[in-house]
Amino acid sequence: MKKIPLFLLCFFTTFSTFASYILVPMDADTQKNHLKAYGITYWVLNKELKVKWLLNYRGGSFLLPDTDAIQKECQIRGVSFEIISNTKAETILQDISSPSKNMEAVVLEKAPKIAVYTPKGKQPWDDAVTMVLKYAEIPYETVYDEEVLNDNLLLYDWLHLHHEDFTGQYGKFYGAYRAASWYIEEKKSAEALAAKLGYSKVSEQKLDVALKIRDYVVGGGFMFAMCSATDSFDIALAAEGIDICEPMFDGDGSEAAYQSKINYNKTFAFKNFILERSPLVYEFSSIDMTRKRNVSKTTDYFSLMEFSAKWDPIPTMLCQNHTALVKGFMGQTTSFTRNEIKSNVLVMGETKINGEAKYIHGIKGKGFFTFYGGHDPEDYQHRVGDAKTELDLHPTSPGYRLILNNVLFPAAKKKKQKT
Repeated sequence: MKKIPLFLLCFFTTFSTFASYILVPMDADTQKNHLKAYGITYWVLNKELKVKWLLNYRGGSFLLPDTDAIQKECQIRGVSFEIISNTKAETILQDISSPSKNMEAVVLEKAPKIAVYTPKGKQPWDDAVTMVLKYAEIPYETVYDEEVLNDNLLLYDWLHLHHEDFTGQYGKFYGAYRAASWYIEEKKSAEALAAKLGYSKVSEQKLDVALKIRDYVVGGGFMFAMCSATDSFDIALAAEGIDICEPMFDGDGSEAAYQSKINYNKTFAFKNFILERSPLVYEFSSIDMTRKRNVSKTTDYFSLMEFSAKWDPIPTMLCQNHTALVKGFMGQTTSFTRNEIKSNVLVMGETKINGEAKYIHGIKGKGFFTFYGGHDPEDYQHRVGDAKTELDLHPTSPGYRLILNNVLFPAAKKKKQKT
């Protein structure tokens, strides 16, 4: 008699009270709303029920216990699902466990507590992650500098960095928007907050915030960042103790020859980058490919890498999708210069035309970070003042799925990682 693998036995013991299961397919042909499917999965986890994430099976489907409440919730949210028997579920899991199949079944155990680092009063277009969390009906809390400096991050499993400038240069918007009322007000507000917290400069306050976030990740946290929060975070760490701000940002001149003093050993992801000195240029450094790329909107796609689901489940989880080719999109930081990425950082998505990296992942201490270039996966070239994206028009967005993969990642059953 053929023995049932131990992980299958554990799975069926866990769900022994269920004679059937709910399969939430995530392929292109079957699922009507991929984004809300993540919300359903989170909702089930929040009910203290376990879920199986079937990596590379029909686009990264979810296997849930079958209850009337879950069926009803899927119907209310417009999520496609199938009722399958115990026997069918066993057959699927046995097929996935075959050494010849690049698939894996990962147990999701607990709904992660989510924090979004974002300033109060942000505009609707500011953050794709906030929009997709709301659309998927995944609960989150907001934190900002005061909460971070007071060590409140310890209350959360997953942290998203709003499109922040951690260098204290106000997003490098000075050249185009220094006379705009919103820029003037945001600068005043940032300076007032820094003074309230006991800092003479915004750049000094933002550095301490970046250091707290670094410690959160090193201690075992999960951090996800998009657009300018990616490179400005690393730049702030590398420039610790060095004044790289010009007078219009902090009231005094930058430090002489500051480029030569940058310490790349302090960064998470990037190395050997050159900082953009001019305050009139809307760019932080050579990390970003926005001004160097020669890609038209019609040809701008990035490819997701394929990993071994059984040997490399983490990048496999983060790349789950119903397509391996995803529409590109721009941002202040659109993508990353390949030769300025550290060798221990994994490139998970790249634009093949010029080899730029779009989607990267790494381990820092006991924690993990993922950087995703661009501003909004369904708004190719978002501009200040544009209307927010209506996700009802994009319920199957592959670009937004990558964000939600990261949201569920901390729910996976933990295995020991090398530090």
